[in-house]
Amino acid sequence: MLEQMLLTSAREMSIPMTDAQADKFAQYHAMLTEANARFNLTRVPDDLREAADRNYLDCVSPLAHGWPEGIHTLVDVGSGAGFPGIPLSIMLPEAHVVLVDALGKRVKFLQSVIAALHLNAEAVHLRAEDAARRPELRERFDLAVARAVAPMNLLAEYLLPFVRVGGRMLAMKGPSLEGELAEAGYALSELGGRLDRVESAKIPGRDWSHSLVWVEKAAPTPEKYPRKPGVPEKRPLIVAKK
Repeated sequence: MLEQMLLTSAREMSIPMTDAQADKFAQYHAMLTEANARFNLTRVPDDLREAADRNYLDCVSPLAHGWPEGIHTLVDVGSGAGFPGIPLSIMLPEAHVVLVDALGKRVKFLQSVIAALHLNAEAVHLRAEDAARRPELRERFDLAVARAVAPMNLLAEYLLPFVRVGGRMLAMKGPSLEGELAEAGYALSELGGRLDRVESAKIPGRDWSHSLVWVEKAAPTPEKYPRKPGVPEKRPLIVAKK
């Protein structure tokens, strides 16, 4: 039943989804539901329609909105229960996806999903600030993405250090962004980013939509960023120091 919901809605969104991919989403949903019963990972709606729309179709909605060509490496920062990294990995089997999360139990769950679904992905147990300083992760990715993790100015410091020059950052946000974007201008510039576009991502049959904020990596991120764990949250980049 979940598979057919996903296939029908994906088709309406002009996202090509195969039966095999829909089946992987169903397996993922079953694993998520079972794990959530043992330890709280995320909100898993009891209603399949709600789960399909809010958890899975929402995560893959960027594929219907000018998804850039040449995305071979992708990092999902603050992945939690795997959103949006696992759904994107299911839909983009040729892309290598790295899921970064600071909580060990979530990373173990993600590793079990990756193994069970045979995904081209890996899960890393690190805080974003520490992960982005690893030579094998810093400025190595075509795309860094996060969904409902932090305000834009914090996200910029968490995500842009992972992105190669010429790559992109994608923030999946709620519909109200004006205030966040205004405060994020300095952070984006300081970290080597440049706002590209903001798009509304709608789900068929729903009266709500989310916003996709695309940022280009125009210049290398200065070595001092990201700052030590906890510092970006305590002292977010808002205005330039005088």
